[in-house]
Amino acid sequence: MKRTPLPRSRRIAPAVAVAAAAALTLAGCSSGSGGKKAEESGAAASAGKANTPRMTIAMVTHAPSGDTFWDTIRKGAEAAAAKDNVKLIYSNDETAGDQANLVQNAIDQKVDGIAVTLAKPDAMKAVVAKAEKAGIPVVGFNAGLSDWKKQGLMSFFGQDESVSGQALGTKLNTTGAKHTLCVIQAQGDINLEERCAGVKKTFSGKTDILYVNGTDMPSVKSTITAKLTQDKSIDEVVTLGAPFALTAAQSASEAGSKAKVATFDLNKDLISAIEKGSIQFAVDQQPYLQGYLAVDSLWLYKTNGNYSGGGEQPILTGPAFVDKSNVDAVAKFAAKGTR
Repeated sequence: MKRTPLPRSRRIAPAVAVAAAAALTLAGCSSGSGGKKAEESGAAASAGKANTPRMTIAMVTHAPSGDTFWDTIRKGAEAAAAKDNVKLIYSNDETAGDQANLVQNAIDQKVDGIAVTLAKPDAMKAVVAKAEKAGIPVVGFNAGLSDWKKQGLMSFFGQDESVSGQALGTKLNTTGAKHTLCVIQAQGDINLEERCAGVKKTFSGKTDILYVNGTDMPSVKSTITAKLTQDKSIDEVVTLGAPFALTAAQSASEAGSKAKVATFDLNKDLISAIEKGSIQFAVDQQPYLQGYLAVDSLWLYKTNGNYSGGGEQPILTGPAFVDKSNVDAVAKFAAKGTR
């Protein structure tokens, strides 16, 4: 479904749009009319849960199985679905062609909306166009910042991966690091490639890229260990996911390396590692928020015609740094699996 641009005089500034969406979410969009359908009255929620007609939303991601980061995204999506009286159909496949097939399945089921990641945008372009042609609203999240508007998606929720990589590289300049190894667990994934490219752009020292097979953690460990054993000048390892950071810390120990470890993304085990000092810091993009907003935005569109970001600007959920100075404030939420 192609977005119909509003006249500039009627567009909401992105910051105002975000605030309005947050207000609607927190207030539950309650209305004094009580019993009327949302399409007729704009009424949505009562006592924190929507009384709007039941709808079905498909969430299709490029997540590999067993990655706790994506569990957090799913929890956010499920929380929004429970509030919004939405039946959520979640599916994932890290192979781009198979992910496209999952979107086609959602189209065939005639869902009311689709939330999709664009880790490999070219592979998703044709099927996204099919969804839009079928009149199904589509939003993007997590991956696809550079492509969501090109492909006609209504909104995007995530972080600018290049900016987050540059922020991490800049932070490393304050730590005394001289030689960084940036570990990419899925070659060709645009998000991951942009992160390491961002680190390389702003880090004043040397940056090497190491590709590993993210679906085989023992292989990840042995590959990083071998690299650190071979090159003792590496004094920093940057990973692109919490499980890989924890594995990299083990690799550094086994290799007798003095390299420190920083990472993108969180889970409860990583929070504990930051508290103990075995991981320096993490860049948090708030995956729970990405999942929540993706589903909630489709509900808002279907029930009230809202475009998050006005259909013109992405809604950024990161980056933010979590280190020893603020980890305690995040730990209680990470323990619940929501950060």
